[in-house]
Amino acid sequence: MGFSTEKSDALWWLMVSADVNANRLLLALMDAPQWQEDLPRLATGVLGRMQRGHWNTTVANAWGVLALERFARRFEAAAVTGTTTAALGGERFGHTWAGDTGTTPFGRRLPWPPARAGLALRHEGAGAPWVTVASIAAIPLATALSSGYQVARSVSPVQQQTPGRWSRGDVARVRLAIDAQADMTWVVVSDPIPAGSTVLGRGLGGDSTLATAGERRQGAVWPAFEERTFEGFRAYYRYVPKGRFVVEYTVRLNNAGSFQLPPTRVEAMYAPEMFGESPNADWAVQP
Repeated sequence: MGFSTEKSDALWWLMVSADVNANRLLLALMDAPQWQEDLPRLATGVLGRMQRGHWNTTVANAWGVLALERFARRFEAAAVTGTTTAALGGERFGHTWAGDTGTTPFGRRLPWPPARAGLALRHEGAGAPWVTVASIAAIPLATALSSGYQVARSVSPVQQQTPGRWSRGDVARVRLAIDAQADMTWVVVSDPIPAGSTVLGRGLGGDSTLATAGERRQGAVWPAFEERTFEGFRAYYRYVPKGRFVVEYTVRLNNAGSFQLPPTRVEAMYAPEMFGESPNADWAVQP
């Protein structure tokens, strides 16, 4: 959940914040008839604003407790008992609840049916359990995909033996321009590199400080942690506001060959429906 006036509402010295507004909004709309279908989504958005198990101010936490207690009385008054079943095509599975302590095992999946089919969910018993549904398929990505984030990747030479052609030992600068459609917490940017390459900037022996001197960062974001692994570059952000930001890193090509790279991906870790992907062309490196 986000507001268009998010930045101007951050008046902590007046005990005002967007977290306060979000919790008060959920409480104010509890009895509004036209908002009943959206109340579970609002509650999910309110919980998604929490960081380290709490909201940003004492006032926000007080309003949040009141709002969620009232929401629980409305939608979660009865303990969940009985059996919940899911069916897709000819496959199905069921889960039996034991009072309010029952939990569904993580990773329960139904295989894709051979033809178009509907997903049927059924609960027999008391209470109303929450269900999260996601579709997962290994489909080659031909064009950029945006569901909350847009990412554009470009590569430029830092050191190149032969202009216009990549060779073993060359150094490249990778630029990732990302557009966020909403404020989100804990966002990760993951970009692959050719096998055997080295992402510079780790500070280890054989690294080059001069090669990374031209890296630029733009936007009001700061990484909480960065990974420079043998398979790619990853940056984790505690908070990413709506708008555009740019990340750059430097990679040295150590192996020759033609490398097929997976897509570049940006994702909100605790809201996986908010993501963006961009396919990468094959990267040819000459000996």
